[in-house]
Amino acid sequence: MKIEQIYTGCIAHAAYYLENNGEAAIFDPLREVQPYIDRATADNAKIKYVFETHFHADFVSGHLDLAAKTGAEIVYGPTAKPGFEAIVAEDNQEFKVGNYTVRVIHTPGHTMESTTYLLIDENGKEHGIISGDTLFIGDVGRPDLAQYVIADLTQEKLANHLFDSLRNKIMPLSDDLIVYPNHGAGSACGKKMSKETTDTLGNQKRTNYALRADMTREEFVKELLTGLTNPPGYFPKNVLMNIQGYESLDTVMERGNKALSVEEFELVANETQALVLDTRDPEVFAKGFIPNSINIGIDSNFAMWVGEMIADIKQEILIVAEPGREEEAIIRLSRVGYDHAIGFLNGGFNAWKDASKEVDSVNRISADTFASQYDSKPLVFDVRKKSEFDSEHVVDAINIPLNEINNHLAEFPKDKPFILHCAGGYRSMIAASILKSRGWEDFVDVEGGMGAILKTAVPKTEYVCPTTLL
Repeated sequence: MKIEQIYTGCIAHAAYYLENNGEAAIFDPLREVQPYIDRATADNAKIKYVFETHFHADFVSGHLDLAAKTGAEIVYGPTAKPGFEAIVAEDNQEFKVGNYTVRVIHTPGHTMESTTYLLIDENGKEHGIISGDTLFIGDVGRPDLAQYVIADLTQEKLANHLFDSLRNKIMPLSDDLIVYPNHGAGSACGKKMSKETTDTLGNQKRTNYALRADMTREEFVKELLTGLTNPPGYFPKNVLMNIQGYESLDTVMERGNKALSVEEFELVANETQALVLDTRDPEVFAKGFIPNSINIGIDSNFAMWVGEMIADIKQEILIVAEPGREEEAIIRLSRVGYDHAIGFLNGGFNAWKDASKEVDSVNRISADTFASQYDSKPLVFDVRKKSEFDSEHVVDAINIPLNEINNHLAEFPKDKPFILHCAGGYRSMIAASILKSRGWEDFVDVEGGMGAILKTAVPKTEYVCPTTLL
């Protein structure tokens, strides 16, 4: 069967391309749709359907643009109520893609419209399931997200639906089916999914904690809900965009992809409430940046941290990027619904510096220097996730997870120095830029974070294996 996984690591997302006999289908596409169109063109195929497994929370899907550009029909599973033209399929309804068959299996639980698509080849053999967020490798979809959008849902109700969907719809399927999930490790849509992005259903039945054959409903609900944390704040906003619709990416790019001179950039920054977002590497950012800019490096989980840290999804944004990467930044912002970039600094930070404009920096120390200072009992803030902190941390460190920092600024002193760290330096630099923009000066960031600290004699708590990666 010609099925291709198109994986985007920075948001741990998998879309799928299915093609047979001149017809193609795309499952759960990202916002930028041209690569899918190009893929079909290379096969001399017409994109017939855009299948959505559910209304996504962690990214804005490309279903509308893809349908508009290709004439493809958008398909959702039962109970979906999209605010645009789409097919709302019935349970067990079948669709033809060339000589292949795609069968709808309604699997509510992650959300109420969540649907798994069974892929059947031209000979009638069942090949695999595109499982969306119903079933991951090593995990299942968290059942608490839809309650933030639909008032009468609770995570307990959704967990019970998911128990039934897995037992009655998924587990009876053949062991040799390939499982094609929507996400891998790093996504906040599950709590401990594997780094692997495909597996056989039979192996998942043997190894996935949520598919234990002897598991009672009560055990399932308890295990599923244990270890959940509040979802990222942008999740409900992305759901609504996916349900109601959004601007074309072409419009978003036209608005944001504007090169501004240093003078124009400064003028726009002063005349608007735009946030200056510096997407350079944290180590580069630390050495010099535009005062009050926020650093979220593009070479890590950029879109996710934008969604976590910028509360207003309609926030106007001015971009500072390495020259040549400005368009990439705008696209990756749009993946999580941040559609209001209004320009970028032409020439990047070097143009600002060459114009003799004011610059700021973040003081950093090595892990060895941190170790040499530890006996003086410095105040240490660890901005990793609670699960990471609980697993192992510097003795006497204070945990303020990065995604909660804006609600805990008062806990950072301005009258005495402190030390900041995360796992490797990426998140602590986001935190440092936020603190700098709010007036904090007397602190340092540890280069290499906890990874470097572990190699020193700094006292650490005993390691405990985490039960959740959220």
